[in-house]
Amino acid sequence: MAEVTLSKRAAVAVITIDNPPVNALSAAVRAGLVDRIAAATGDSSITALVITGSGRIFSGGADIREFGTPAMTESPTLRDVIETIENSPKHVIAALHGTAAGGGLELALGCHYRLAASGTRVGLPEVTLGIVPGAGGTQRLPRLIGVRPALDMIVSGKLIPAAEALELGVVDDVVEGDVLEAAAAFAESVAAGGASPRKTSEMEEKIDVARKTPEIFEEFRHAMARRARGLEAPYACVEAVEAAVNLRFEEGLAEERRIFVRCLGSEQSKTLRYVFFAEREVTKIPDVPRETPTLSINAAAVIGCGTMGGGIAMSFANAGIPVRVLEADQDTLDRGLGVVRKNYASSVSKGRLSQAEMEAR
Repeated sequence: MAEVTLSKRAAVAVITIDNPPVNALSAAVRAGLVDRIAAATGDSSITALVITGSGRIFSGGADIREFGTPAMTESPTLRDVIETIENSPKHVIAALHGTAAGGGLELALGCHYRLAASGTRVGLPEVTLGIVPGAGGTQRLPRLIGVRPALDMIVSGKLIPAAEALELGVVDDVVEGDVLEAAAAFAESVAAGGASPRKTSEMEEKIDVARKTPEIFEEFRHAMARRARGLEAPYACVEAVEAAVNLRFEEGLAEERRIFVRCLGSEQSKTLRYVFFAEREVTKIPDVPRETPTLSINAAAVIGCGTMGGGIAMSFANAGIPVRVLEADQDTLDRGLGVVRKNYASSVSKGRLSQAEMEAR
C-alpha cells in the first residue's frame, strides 16, 4: 500500500497521506511526501498543490513509536519535508479536516496557505509527552499568530477548534462543505494570481513586535509557574519560542532541535510516553473484537466513600456521569465527601479546574 498518493484535479495536484489510523508521519510517509511533491513540482501541467489526509483526520503527527529509533532521524526527516514544501516554487495549500496535531500541524505551517473544514481541531500537544515541537512549530507559529498566542497554544498543548484557529490566524479560512474541493479551487486561484508562494518562515512582523517587549517571556514563566511546577517541558517550550524571537530562523530551528533532543532523553518524557502507550493498550481487551457493541453508562453507584470509593465517584463525575454514593451513616458520608471536595479544591488552586467546574462535579 502506498502511504502517500498523488492525483489531479484539473491543474492541481492532490497529495494524500494514507497511513491509517491517524496518518502518522512515519519514515515511509515522509519519503512518500518528498517523492510526490517532487513529481508534482516537476510536472509542467500542474500549477499548484494541495496536501490532505485520508480518512477522518489530516494527520495526528509524528509516529511516536519511532522516537529514539533510527527511523526517527532517517532521511528525509519531518523538517526536511516541511522545508521541501515551503521552498516549493508552486503554491502548496493544506486541506485540514478532523485533526491536525503535532507534526501534522507543523506540516501545515510549512504550507503556503491552510484551509480547514468546519469541526477541525488543530494544536501542538507535544508538551503532554514531555517534549517540544521539533519540526519548526515553535519557530513558525509565533511568526504566524504572534508570540503570546503561540506560547498559549504550545505550552498548554491543547487542540483548538477551527473557528478559533481562524480568529488567531493559524488557518486562512474555514470551509463548511468539501474542504478538498475548496482547497483545489483556492489553489487554482492563487496560482492564477501570479504571486510568489508565501513562506511562514519569512514572516517577521509579529516577531519584531515581541523583540520590543522581551519581558513577555519572564511574565509568561511567572504566570505558568503554579500549573507547571515540577515540569520541564513547559519551560522548554518557552525557551524554544524565545529562540524564535532572539535568533534568525535557521538558528532558531537548530536551537529548537537541541531543546527537543534534550527533552526526548529526559526521564519525564520517557515516563509520559510510556503512559501514552499504556493508556491505549488497556483499551485493547484480549478476545473481544473491535466491533463488539458497547453499552452506554448513564448513571453509577459506589458503595463506600473512603479513599477508593471517593476516587471512583470522582472519576464518574469527571466523565459527566451522575453518581450516587452509599455509606453506612451520615458522618462517614460527610467525611468522605469532604475529602472529595478537598481534592477538587486542590485542582482549582493549581489552575487545573475552574470553581464552577468543581461545584458542578
